[in-house]
Amino acid sequence: MNFFEKVYKKVQQIPEGYVSTYGDIARACGNPRMARQVGWALHANPNTALIPCHRVVNRFGSLCTGFAFGGINAQKARLEAEGVRVDKNYCVDLEEYKFHFN
Repeated sequence: MNFFEKVYKKVQQIPEGYVSTYGDIARACGNPRMARQVGWALHANPNTALIPCHRVVNRFGSLCTGFAFGGINAQKARLEAEGVRVDKNYCVDLEEYKFHFN
C-alpha cells in the first residue's frame, strides 16, 4: 500500500464530529515527518464521499484556506453540520474535537 492509500485509510477512521491533524495522520501512517504529504494526498482525494478530508485541520486546529473541495467556508459548513464548532477565526478546539488514533 502506498502512502496516499495509507492516508485515505486513516482519514476514513475519523468519526463524524471529530477532526485530526495532518501530523497525527502522518504519525498514524508510520511517517511522522510527512505531514505535508498528507496534505498533498488529501488534495488529490479520489472520493470525497468516502474519504472525509474536511475532518483534517492543521496542528493549531485551523481549517485549510485552500480546501480543495469548495474553500474554507465549505470545510467549515461540513464540520458544523457534523456538530464541530468552528470559531470566527476558522479554528476548531482540538482539546474538544481531536480524534486519537489507536
